[in-house]
Amino acid sequence: MLDFVFSLLAFNLGIDLGTANVLVWVEGKGIVVQEPSAVARERKKGGKIVALGEQAKKMFGKTPDEVEVIRPLQNGVIADFDATLAMLDHFIKLVHQVPGPLPKVPRPKVIIGIPSGVTEVERRAVQDAALSAGARLCHLVEEPMAAAIGADLPVEKPQGQLIIDIGGGTSEIAVISLGGIVIERCLRLAGDVMDQTLVNFIRLKHGLHIGLPTAEEVKINIGSASSLSKEKHFVVRGRDMESGLPRSLKLSSVEVREALSPIVQQIVNAVTEVLEETPPELVADILRNGIVLCGGGAQLPGLDKVVSDETKMPVWIVDDPQTAVVRGCGKLLKNQRLLEKIKVKGGLS
Repeated sequence: MLDFVFSLLAFNLGIDLGTANVLVWVEGKGIVVQEPSAVARERKKGGKIVALGEQAKKMFGKTPDEVEVIRPLQNGVIADFDATLAMLDHFIKLVHQVPGPLPKVPRPKVIIGIPSGVTEVERRAVQDAALSAGARLCHLVEEPMAAAIGADLPVEKPQGQLIIDIGGGTSEIAVISLGGIVIERCLRLAGDVMDQTLVNFIRLKHGLHIGLPTAEEVKINIGSASSLSKEKHFVVRGRDMESGLPRSLKLSSVEVREALSPIVQQIVNAVTEVLEETPPELVADILRNGIVLCGGGAQLPGLDKVVSDETKMPVWIVDDPQTAVVRGCGKLLKNQRLLEKIKVKGGLS
């Protein structure tokens, strides 16, 4: 009986459980949480949680020995169950905070976007974490489908839609028609691999060791996939590999583009492979509708131009590409019929 009462009090949630960021959509309110996927905790067994989200991310590379900062999700799947559980539990309780003496125990219905290439074990881990964090129901939806719904594409119509979702841990390419995914590719290289590639590039070319947060800052500020009308520069600071002392370095956007080029090319190659396997009638639809780019990686300047040049097709970026998946999950909260049709079958939902 109490579970029934608490389920009535709870908000239904759509969650994009991303490698880089967690976004939470509350039914009737929109996006209320947009935080990095990061957890700071004590190193000892069963260590106490020190910080979550943005606060934890700021600690990366700056903690004493007894504290560690981890990314609970790697390549779009759970790498540390306890840390993921703590993060989900925190965000679910955060959106249910209400004034008054009566404690509110949330028992929400939750829809979570997951990469299309995950295994059954990885899917069960996501559901287990959500249910352990307090959800009464957990439905899983493949991220390309959720992103397409969030971008207002007509996913149930008999016409092909090609969507590319580039996140922190995975790049997903999917052809969608009649409410299903016809062909998909899930590449475990995206924003995080770009950051690590920049770290390696700067170390090998300039003998300067920088951290991943600095590499991400470089990518955001001067990264690009094609030539810019006006090339940019950015000063990074790190440790000189030879002397071990601090050193500053002025990087150009040309160098950063050179470093990121192999990753961009792999993503583009995967897009062309998907198109080669797509039935001709759907290819004709895609040529008419254009290729859709979303996810945080879609914000890399010039990426749409590179994909368009390689595929000879129009490419457009959705509005607010980073939130496309969670917006799709939010829309599914109000569309039970479509949810039943596209949700990942089986599991605990």
